Amino acid sequence: MRFRSGLEKRTAKYLRKLKVKFTYEKLKIKWQDLRYKTYTPDFVLENGIIIETKGRFISSDRTKHLMVKQQHPELDIRFVFSNPKAKLYKGSKTTYGKWCEKNGFLYAKETIPIEWIKEKRWFDNV
Repeated sequence: MRFRSGLEKRTAKYLRKLKVKFTYEKLKIKWQDLRYKTYTPDFVLENGIIIETKGRFISSDRTKHLMVKQQHPELDIRFVFSNPKAKLYKGSKTTYGKWCEKNGFLYAKETIPIEWIKEKRWFDNV
C-alpha cells in the first residue's frame, strides 16, 4: 500500500498492530458543490468510523468536509491531526481542533484513540 503522508503510514501501522480491520482510500463518497465531486476518505474502520488524517488542513479541505457532513449526516467522519493546535492560517486565532469542535467533528492528535476503535458500529444498534 502506498500512503500519501507519513501520518497515514503511521496510522495504518498502528491499526495493523492492534489487528483492526480497515480500508484505505477505497470508499468514494459523492458530494455536490457547484458540480458533483467525489470524496475519498483516508481510512474506514470496520465499525464504520471514517478517519481523515491531516498534517495541513487547508481551506478547501475544510469546505469539503462541511459540505460532505451536510449532504451525508449519517457518516461519522473524525480527524487525526499531526498538530490539532496548529492555526488554520497565519494570524488566525482558530486552531484545527477548535474548528472541529465548532463544526461537530471529533478529533485526536497523532493516533486514533483506542475508544474509537472499540466503539460499536452504529448499524449494530438498528
